[in-house]
Amino acid sequence: MSAAIHADGASSGVVSGRHLVAGELDVSHGVVLYLEDIAVSFDGFKALNGLSLSIDSGELRCIIGPNGAGKTTLMDVVTGRTRPDAGSCYFGQTIDLMKMSEADIAHAGIGRKFQKPTIFENHTAFENLELALKADKRVRSTLFARLGSAERDRIAQTLERIRLAGQADRQAGLLSHGQKQWLEIGMLLVQEPKLLLLDEPVAGMSDEETERTAELFLGLAGSHSLVVVEHDMAFIESIARKVTVLHEGSVLAEGPLAQVQADPRVIEVYLGR
Repeated sequence: MSAAIHADGASSGVVSGRHLVAGELDVSHGVVLYLEDIAVSFDGFKALNGLSLSIDSGELRCIIGPNGAGKTTLMDVVTGRTRPDAGSCYFGQTIDLMKMSEADIAHAGIGRKFQKPTIFENHTAFENLELALKADKRVRSTLFARLGSAERDRIAQTLERIRLAGQADRQAGLLSHGQKQWLEIGMLLVQEPKLLLLDEPVAGMSDEETERTAELFLGLAGSHSLVVVEHDMAFIESIARKVTVLHEGSVLAEGPLAQVQADPRVIEVYLGR
Protein backbone atom coordinates (compact mmCIF):
# COMPACT_ATOMS: atom_id res chain seq x y z
CA MET A 1 0.00 0.00 0.00
CA SER A 2 1.23 3.50 -0.84
CA ALA A 3 -0.64 6.51 0.51
CA ALA A 4 0.02 10.06 1.63
CA ILE A 5 -1.66 11.77 4.57
CA HIS A 6 -2.40 15.46 4.04
CA ALA A 7 -2.70 18.16 6.68
CA ASP A 8 -6.50 18.18 6.49
CA GLY A 9 -6.65 14.45 7.26
CA ALA A 10 -7.62 13.47 3.73
CA SER A 11 -5.54 10.94 1.87
CA SER A 12 -4.59 10.00 -1.63
CA GLY A 13 -2.49 7.30 -3.20
CA VAL A 14 -2.74 3.85 -4.67
CA VAL A 15 -4.26 1.01 -2.64
CA SER A 16 -4.49 -2.53 -3.96
CA GLY A 17 -3.89 -1.36 -7.52
CA ARG A 18 -6.51 1.39 -7.59
CA HIS A 19 -6.20 5.14 -7.17
CA LEU A 20 -7.84 6.65 -4.07
CA VAL A 21 -9.64 9.96 -4.31
CA ALA A 22 -8.59 12.37 -1.55
CA GLY A 23 -10.66 11.68 1.54
CA GLU A 24 -12.10 8.39 0.23
CA LEU A 25 -12.59 5.77 2.92
CA ASP A 26 -10.38 2.75 2.33
CA VAL A 27 -11.54 -0.40 4.13
CA SER A 28 -9.70 -2.80 1.82
CA HIS A 29 -8.18 -4.50 4.87
CA GLY A 30 -11.65 -4.97 6.38
CA VAL A 31 -11.20 -2.51 9.26
CA VAL A 32 -13.07 0.79 9.50
CA LEU A 33 -11.51 2.20 12.69
CA TYR A 34 -8.07 1.77 14.24
CA LEU A 35 -7.00 3.15 17.62
CA GLU A 36 -3.51 2.40 18.91
CA ASP A 37 -1.97 3.32 22.28
CA ILE A 38 -4.37 6.24 22.86
CA ALA A 39 -3.62 8.22 26.00
CA VAL A 40 -5.75 11.06 27.39
CA SER A 41 -5.19 12.78 30.74
CA PHE A 42 -7.29 15.39 32.52
CA ASP A 43 -5.50 17.14 35.41
CA GLY A 44 -3.40 14.05 36.05
CA PHE A 45 -6.29 11.58 35.73
CA LYS A 46 -5.70 9.04 32.95
CA ALA A 47 -9.05 8.85 31.15
CA LEU A 48 -7.51 6.63 28.47
CA ASN A 49 -4.34 4.70 29.18
CA GLY A 50 -2.70 3.01 26.19
CA LEU A 51 -6.05 2.04 24.68
CA SER A 52 -5.92 0.03 21.44
CA LEU A 53 -8.79 -1.47 19.49
CA SER A 54 -10.08 -1.91 15.96
CA ILE A 55 -13.59 -2.10 14.51
CA ASP A 56 -14.29 -4.17 11.42
CA SER A 57 -16.20 -2.74 8.50
CA GLY A 58 -19.90 -3.57 8.93
CA GLU A 59 -19.40 -4.71 12.53
CA LEU A 60 -21.75 -4.05 15.44
CA ARG A 61 -19.42 -3.66 18.45
CA CYS A 62 -20.68 -3.23 22.00
CA ILE A 63 -18.52 -1.41 24.54
CA ILE A 64 -19.25 -1.79 28.23
CA GLY A 65 -17.53 -0.95 31.49
CA PRO A 66 -18.02 0.84 34.81
CA ASN A 67 -18.44 4.60 35.07
CA GLY A 68 -15.11 6.32 34.49
CA ALA A 69 -13.77 3.47 32.35
CA GLY A 70 -13.16 5.81 29.40
CA LYS A 71 -16.12 5.00 27.15
CA THR A 72 -17.20 8.59 26.49
CA THR A 73 -13.62 9.81 26.17
CA LEU A 74 -13.03 7.12 23.55
CA MET A 75 -15.90 8.48 21.46
CA ASP A 76 -14.69 12.05 22.05
CA VAL A 77 -11.31 11.11 20.58
CA VAL A 78 -12.81 9.43 17.51
CA THR A 79 -15.05 12.43 16.78
CA GLY A 80 -12.39 15.08 17.40
CA ARG A 81 -13.88 16.57 20.58
CA THR A 82 -10.81 15.53 22.57
CA ARG A 83 -7.23 15.49 21.31
CA PRO A 84 -5.24 12.59 22.77
CA ASP A 85 -1.86 13.13 24.40
CA ALA A 86 -0.43 10.17 22.50
CA GLY A 87 -1.41 7.41 20.11
CA SER A 88 -2.95 7.18 16.66
CA CYS A 89 -6.50 7.02 15.34
CA TYR A 90 -7.35 6.15 11.74
CA PHE A 91 -10.63 5.94 9.86
CA GLY A 92 -10.02 3.16 7.38
CA GLN A 93 -6.45 2.68 6.22
CA THR A 94 -5.47 6.25 5.43
CA ILE A 95 -7.66 8.94 7.05
CA ASP A 96 -5.84 10.32 10.09
CA LEU A 97 -8.58 11.53 12.46
CA MET A 98 -6.07 13.26 14.72
CA LYS A 99 -5.40 15.83 11.99
CA MET A 100 -9.07 16.66 11.39
CA SER A 101 -11.67 18.97 12.95
CA GLU A 102 -14.95 17.71 14.40
CA ALA A 103 -16.84 18.97 11.35
CA ASP A 104 -14.43 17.33 8.90
CA ILE A 105 -14.67 14.03 10.78
CA ALA A 106 -18.47 14.15 10.57
CA HIS A 107 -18.32 14.89 6.85
CA ALA A 108 -15.83 12.05 6.36
CA GLY A 109 -18.57 9.64 7.44
CA ILE A 110 -18.56 9.28 11.24
CA GLY A 111 -21.87 10.03 12.96
CA ARG A 112 -22.36 10.28 16.71
CA LYS A 113 -25.52 10.06 18.76
CA PHE A 114 -25.42 11.36 22.30
CA GLN A 115 -27.56 9.94 25.11
CA LYS A 116 -30.04 12.83 25.09
CA PRO A 117 -31.73 13.25 21.70
CA THR A 118 -30.96 16.51 19.90
CA ILE A 119 -33.76 17.21 17.46
CA PHE A 120 -35.77 20.20 16.23
CA GLU A 121 -38.86 19.76 18.37
CA ASN A 122 -40.93 22.45 16.62
CA HIS A 123 -40.45 20.80 13.23
CA THR A 124 -42.02 17.61 11.87
CA ALA A 125 -40.14 14.34 11.71
CA PHE A 126 -39.82 14.78 7.92
CA GLU A 127 -38.48 18.32 8.33
CA ASN A 128 -35.89 17.13 10.85
CA LEU A 129 -34.51 14.67 8.31
CA GLU A 130 -34.68 17.34 5.61
CA LEU A 131 -32.64 19.75 7.74
CA ALA A 132 -30.09 17.03 8.50
CA LEU A 133 -29.78 16.21 4.80
CA LYS A 134 -29.29 19.83 3.79
CA ALA A 135 -26.74 20.37 6.55
CA ASP A 136 -24.60 17.69 4.91
CA LYS A 137 -22.04 19.60 2.84
CA ARG A 138 -21.87 16.73 0.38
CA VAL A 139 -25.44 17.55 -0.70
CA ARG A 140 -25.59 20.41 -3.18
CA SER A 141 -28.60 22.18 -1.79
CA THR A 142 -29.31 25.05 0.56
CA LEU A 143 -31.79 25.27 3.40
CA PHE A 144 -34.07 27.21 1.04
CA ALA A 145 -33.84 24.91 -1.98
CA ARG A 146 -36.61 22.48 -2.84
CA LEU A 147 -35.91 18.80 -2.37
CA GLY A 148 -35.33 16.69 -5.43
CA SER A 149 -37.01 13.33 -5.91
CA ALA A 150 -33.85 11.44 -4.93
CA GLU A 151 -33.62 13.38 -1.66
CA ARG A 152 -37.30 12.83 -0.90
CA ASP A 153 -36.85 9.13 -1.55
CA ARG A 154 -33.87 9.00 0.82
CA ILE A 155 -35.90 10.68 3.57
CA ALA A 156 -38.87 8.36 2.98
CA GLN A 157 -36.64 5.28 3.12
CA THR A 158 -35.03 6.54 6.32
CA LEU A 159 -38.42 7.18 7.95
CA GLU A 160 -39.42 3.62 7.06
CA ARG A 161 -36.19 2.24 8.45
CA ILE A 162 -36.52 4.04 11.80
CA ARG A 163 -40.20 3.07 12.07
CA LEU A 164 -41.51 6.63 11.79
CA ALA A 165 -43.10 6.51 8.34
CA GLY A 166 -46.51 7.01 9.94
CA GLN A 167 -45.20 9.95 11.97
CA ALA A 168 -43.63 11.94 9.09
CA ASP A 169 -45.90 14.96 9.56
CA ARG A 170 -46.00 14.82 13.35
CA GLN A 171 -44.22 17.55 15.30
CA ALA A 172 -41.06 16.03 16.71
CA GLY A 173 -41.68 17.41 20.19
CA LEU A 174 -44.84 15.30 20.40
CA LEU A 175 -43.05 12.01 19.72
CA SER A 176 -42.35 9.54 22.51
CA HIS A 177 -38.86 9.43 24.02
CA GLY A 178 -37.98 6.34 22.00
CA GLN A 179 -39.28 7.86 18.78
CA LYS A 180 -37.16 10.95 19.39
CA GLN A 181 -34.13 8.70 19.77
CA TRP A 182 -34.96 6.96 16.48
CA LEU A 183 -35.46 10.32 14.77
CA GLU A 184 -32.00 11.47 15.79
CA ILE A 185 -30.55 8.19 14.51
CA GLY A 186 -32.43 8.87 11.27
CA MET A 187 -30.87 12.34 11.10
CA LEU A 188 -27.49 10.61 11.09
CA LEU A 189 -28.52 7.87 8.66
CA VAL A 190 -29.83 10.29 6.06
CA GLN A 191 -26.26 11.56 5.71
CA GLU A 192 -25.12 7.99 4.95
CA PRO A 193 -22.33 7.62 7.53
CA LYS A 194 -19.93 4.70 7.37
CA LEU A 195 -19.51 4.53 11.17
CA LEU A 196 -22.09 5.27 13.88
CA LEU A 197 -21.16 5.88 17.51
CA LEU A 198 -24.19 5.43 19.78
CA ASP A 199 -24.02 6.49 23.43
CA GLU A 200 -26.57 4.73 25.69
CA PRO A 201 -29.19 4.70 22.91
CA VAL A 202 -31.92 2.88 24.88
CA ALA A 203 -31.68 4.85 28.14
CA GLY A 204 -35.23 5.78 29.21
CA MET A 205 -36.93 3.64 26.57
CA SER A 206 -39.86 1.32 27.20
CA ASP A 207 -39.31 -2.42 26.79
CA GLU A 208 -41.05 -2.38 23.39
CA GLU A 209 -38.97 0.59 22.19
CA THR A 210 -35.80 -1.13 23.38
CA GLU A 211 -36.72 -4.27 21.45
CA ARG A 212 -37.39 -2.26 18.30
CA THR A 213 -34.08 -0.45 18.70
CA ALA A 214 -32.30 -3.80 18.86
CA GLU A 215 -34.00 -4.80 15.60
CA LEU A 216 -32.96 -1.49 14.02
CA PHE A 217 -29.30 -1.89 14.99
CA LEU A 218 -29.14 -5.49 13.82
CA GLY A 219 -30.64 -4.36 10.51
CA LEU A 220 -28.07 -1.57 10.14
CA ALA A 221 -25.05 -3.79 10.81
CA GLY A 222 -23.36 -4.77 7.58
CA SER A 223 -24.31 -1.68 5.63
CA HIS A 224 -22.95 0.45 8.48
CA SER A 225 -20.40 -0.09 11.24
CA LEU A 226 -21.81 0.56 14.72
CA VAL A 227 -20.17 1.12 18.08
CA VAL A 228 -22.74 0.93 20.89
CA VAL A 229 -21.93 2.07 24.43
CA GLU A 230 -24.63 0.88 26.83
CA HIS A 231 -25.19 -0.13 30.47
CA ASP A 232 -28.39 -2.11 29.79
CA MET A 233 -27.02 -5.66 29.74
CA ALA A 234 -30.31 -7.17 28.55
CA PHE A 235 -30.08 -4.90 25.49
CA ILE A 236 -26.42 -5.79 25.00
CA GLU A 237 -27.32 -9.50 25.11
CA SER A 238 -29.93 -8.95 22.37
CA ILE A 239 -27.49 -7.38 19.89
CA ALA A 240 -23.94 -8.36 20.93
CA ARG A 241 -21.60 -10.26 18.65
CA LYS A 242 -18.31 -8.95 19.99
CA VAL A 243 -17.97 -7.00 23.24
CA THR A 244 -15.12 -4.80 24.47
CA VAL A 245 -14.85 -4.14 28.21
CA LEU A 246 -13.04 -0.97 29.27
CA HIS A 247 -11.57 -0.43 32.73
CA GLU A 248 -9.39 2.45 33.90
CA GLY A 249 -8.91 3.72 30.37
CA SER A 250 -7.80 0.55 28.63
CA VAL A 251 -9.22 -2.69 27.25
CA LEU A 252 -9.76 -5.22 30.04
CA ALA A 253 -11.35 -7.97 27.96
CA GLU A 254 -12.72 -8.50 24.46
CA GLY A 255 -14.57 -11.25 22.65
CA PRO A 256 -17.97 -12.96 22.37
CA LEU A 257 -20.40 -11.93 25.11
CA ALA A 258 -20.44 -15.32 26.85
CA GLN A 259 -16.65 -15.33 27.04
CA VAL A 260 -16.54 -11.79 28.44
CA GLN A 261 -19.27 -12.51 31.00
CA ALA A 262 -17.29 -15.50 32.28
CA ASP A 263 -14.05 -13.54 32.67
CA PRO A 264 -13.26 -13.24 36.41
CA ARG A 265 -11.72 -9.77 35.90
CA VAL A 266 -14.91 -8.48 34.25
CA ILE A 267 -17.09 -9.99 36.98
CA GLU A 268 -14.93 -8.30 39.62
CA VAL A 269 -14.81 -4.78 38.17
CA TYR A 270 -18.17 -4.56 36.40
CA LEU A 271 -20.71 -7.37 36.25
CA GLY A 272 -20.40 -8.22 39.93
CA ARG A 273 -21.38 -4.72 41.02
